[in-house]
Amino acid sequence: MDNGNPSEQTNNADVSLERSKGRILAIANQKGGVGKTTTAINLSTALAAVGRRVILLDLDPQGNASTGVGVDRNAAEIGSYEVLIDGASIDDAIVETEVPNLSLVPASIDLSGAELELVEIEQREYRLQKAFEEFSGEYDYVLIDCPPALGLLTLNALVASDGVLVPLQCEYLALEGLSQLVRTVERVADAFNPGLGIQGIVLTMYDARNNLSNLVADDVRSYFGDVVYSTQIPRNVRVSEAPSHGKPVLLYDFQCTGAQAYIHLAGEVLRREEGALS
Repeated sequence: MDNGNPSEQTNNADVSLERSKGRILAIANQKGGVGKTTTAINLSTALAAVGRRVILLDLDPQGNASTGVGVDRNAAEIGSYEVLIDGASIDDAIVETEVPNLSLVPASIDLSGAELELVEIEQREYRLQKAFEEFSGEYDYVLIDCPPALGLLTLNALVASDGVLVPLQCEYLALEGLSQLVRTVERVADAFNPGLGIQGIVLTMYDARNNLSNLVADDVRSYFGDVVYSTQIPRNVRVSEAPSHGKPVLLYDFQCTGAQAYIHLAGEVLRREEGALS
């Protein structure tokens, strides 16, 4: 993977540390099935649980982040599609969840056609950024659940964000996708958002009994260094079950290993983010 020294990318975030309303993080990986939405749901919940005001913005047409926090995406009249395409206000799109301090901008099935519609819109890359500039509410963190593709939806998220959090499944095929994503982040930083950088990489679906998991984890850490979080999200049945109940795993089974891992990850995110702000 030829992308220079990736640990230097986190320095780019200094440009946008003075954002008055908080920090916006895109949770992105163009490869599906890596725990992206699971991380968006449960990291949002964990940050909210420690008193941070969090907005989870569902930008994935599948809408799993919305249903994963107990919101019927078909019931929402205004969501991320209307924000992007119609210029609707984020203020009007927000719905509250059963998690204190956690709000949601839901996705709808209409989002699946947004890629084509955005092509014809002027300043299409900046639609989400503009929406947050006009947002009158307050937040500490916005976590954007991006679709598993590097199209215009993900581009909007990257242009609007201060940093990118990358969930990476512990398998070798995932490493190839990571190299492509890092190059995309660099291009977006050069062309649209100079403050953008990789905020962190979180290893997901880790199985300590599996030699491959350990080899991939060692390989990623040796290459990306401190950009990789110490916390590893384990394979856990309770984490897989929670979405079918419309709950984050922290509400479904707080004591399970997956829930505890996301609590630890939230602590790392806060230390890295708030350490940079000090």
